[in-house]
Amino acid sequence: MMILRTSAPSPYGRKIKIAASLLNLDKDINVETADTNDPADNLRVQNPLGKIPILVLADGMTLFDSRVIMEYLDHLAGGRIVPAEPGARFKALRLQALADGILDASLLQMYEIRFRTEDRREQKWIDYQKDKVKRSLDVLEKDIPSIDATPDVGQIALACALGYLDLRFQGAWRKSYPKLVAWLDDFARRVPSFAKTKVEA
Repeated sequence: MMILRTSAPSPYGRKIKIAASLLNLDKDINVETADTNDPADNLRVQNPLGKIPILVLADGMTLFDSRVIMEYLDHLAGGRIVPAEPGARFKALRLQALADGILDASLLQMYEIRFRTEDRREQKWIDYQKDKVKRSLDVLEKDIPSIDATPDVGQIALACALGYLDLRFQGAWRKSYPKLVAWLDDFARRVPSFAKTKVEA
């Protein structure tokens, strides 16, 4: 039995949960809560970077980050969410990189708010991260991705990125990106684990 170390709000952990469900591997994975702020949590042994998610294999080996874990799960399932054909493969990996970039920039905004008192926050830094998200959403709104019968790693990552914007930024993105809203609604209809992994603010 594999162990997934994550936290419920983690969008990166959510990616793994959705991928595992789509690949019918969720029954082979126990989910355990990890606390990145607790120095006593052994996640720093499991991943010296102290980041989640972490997948602990049956032999004790650990895998991180979410992209590596998704690739491993896809390998176990025989290749269903990482396309083999080069054109489709790099399109999916590119979308995954863009979606993960949205997440990275969003998390950096949250860290600035969470870990700095208001008088020490750097608004220029927050605005710099906000602009990354805006540019990315602008590009995606103009060229909406497809959704495969079994969504690929890029499509899963994008759904989790938009879900995180809903969770942490009250869905403010929705009023400016109606095509992406419709895309996410379609993804949620096709992928029941998206709703099952949702957490409330």
